[in-house]
Amino acid sequence: MMILCTICARGGSKGVPNKNIRELSGKPLIAHTIEQALSAKFIDRVVVSTDAEKIANIASQYGAEVPFLRPQSLATDDAPKLPVVKHAVKFYIENLKFTPDYVIDLDPTSPLRTLEDIERSLTLIMNDSGCDSVITGYRSNKNPYFNMVEINSEGFADLCKKTDDRICRRQDAPVVYAMNASIYVWKTDVLFQQAEIISGKVKFVEMPENRSIDIDSETDFRLVELLLEERHKQ
Repeated sequence: MMILCTICARGGSKGVPNKNIRELSGKPLIAHTIEQALSAKFIDRVVVSTDAEKIANIASQYGAEVPFLRPQSLATDDAPKLPVVKHAVKFYIENLKFTPDYVIDLDPTSPLRTLEDIERSLTLIMNDSGCDSVITGYRSNKNPYFNMVEINSEGFADLCKKTDDRICRRQDAPVVYAMNASIYVWKTDVLFQQAEIISGKVKFVEMPENRSIDIDSETDFRLVELLLEERHKQ
């Protein structure tokens, strides 16, 4: 059984310029995820998909494989993750003769995950033949049954989802989870059949909210930096 880890790191970050290689707790942001992938059980190879030479060089220095530069068509602001992952896996199958049984994607902007989070996600899909893929997230305080609204065509607000019985307390609402984009796992054959992330039989791994921050702003970056510093003190 073979497992390939993909790490997708585009060079043109807008919210936090050069965030994938910006120093975080003494090393480039992307290095945290590369080191996690190389240390995790079950993962055989780690590839970074990037369009930027500088990211490629740093990724190689920290032990990741970078056998190609991502095509510009997959490096635009609106390029979705799934085609990028498929491109990397297809490259390994066709050019390196490495066909993984499973593919795990770790987002470099989510460095607070732990090895346990990674290994739980892999173990879940490997031990369940009926599972097509795994996603991660956290229990959300915002709830479409209780405190989330949408605006209708007439401009009025209403709850996103309604039940027959009125829900007056958040604790009484159905539990919902927010995806954190930290970890995705697929069976390789299923990956190439999917057109979107949530498709087929998807299992869920819950992570705490304080390990689920996805760096998308300067505030996120500073908060993650603080949390990592606190973790290193323990």
